[in-house]
Amino acid sequence: MALTVDLNCDMGESFGAYTMGNDEAILQTISSANIACGFHAGDPTTMRKTVRMALEKNVGIGVHPGLQDLSGFGRREMAISAMEAFDLVVYQIGALSAFVQAEGGRLQHVKPHGALYNMAAKDARLAEAIAEAVYKVNPELILFGLAGSELVKAGERIGLKTASEVFSDRTYQPDGMLTSRREPNALITDHELAIRQIVKMVKEGKVTATDGTDVSIKADTICIHGDGKTALEFARRIPSALQQEGIEIKKIASFL
Repeated sequence: MALTVDLNCDMGESFGAYTMGNDEAILQTISSANIACGFHAGDPTTMRKTVRMALEKNVGIGVHPGLQDLSGFGRREMAISAMEAFDLVVYQIGALSAFVQAEGGRLQHVKPHGALYNMAAKDARLAEAIAEAVYKVNPELILFGLAGSELVKAGERIGLKTASEVFSDRTYQPDGMLTSRREPNALITDHELAIRQIVKMVKEGKVTATDGTDVSIKADTICIHGDGKTALEFARRIPSALQQEGIEIKKIASFL
């Protein structure tokens, strides 16, 4: 029996006169899309257009709530309370949900963005607040979180379906956390190396950390980033590379 994995990408991050990524082309290669909701990136028009494109491609639609930090692209940590985390997640789910409903679609998942995602991976209080926000708005939504993180644990405790996420183009620390983007070795730019990392995570349940040790990891969904110089080329290579390894790509709701 073939292994199955979801392939997701952050989308809808253009706003106003500024264009980010190549969403239309990348949507042809992935199974799930995480759509920005106007806090760290995106705007109402971009949200509507991205939702419509995702539905046309039969790609699962996810809310991508971030910190209210447009100039920092949501990647700078902020000292928010658990209640503030709850509120901003509820707010952004509501915003994207309205566009999905208006276009005749259905939400599939929620995946926090950037600093909020990384903070919730380690901070149990923030993780619980985010999981509670998702559950109270719609308990049928799937919560994406870093594999082995507090966010995944919080989602499981409250009764949500959770998807353990791994990253194709990021390096890992020995504790299973992602290497900080402030570090020079945080990103994997070699496509062959990134693909080998994906295959190992899916088939062996392991990832090689920066110190050379293998760390156990669960891979339900793989994140690729769509805003790099060679992002589209990489996105187009992944499906055939995984197929050759006997790995099928399907949207998370179809097999979780």
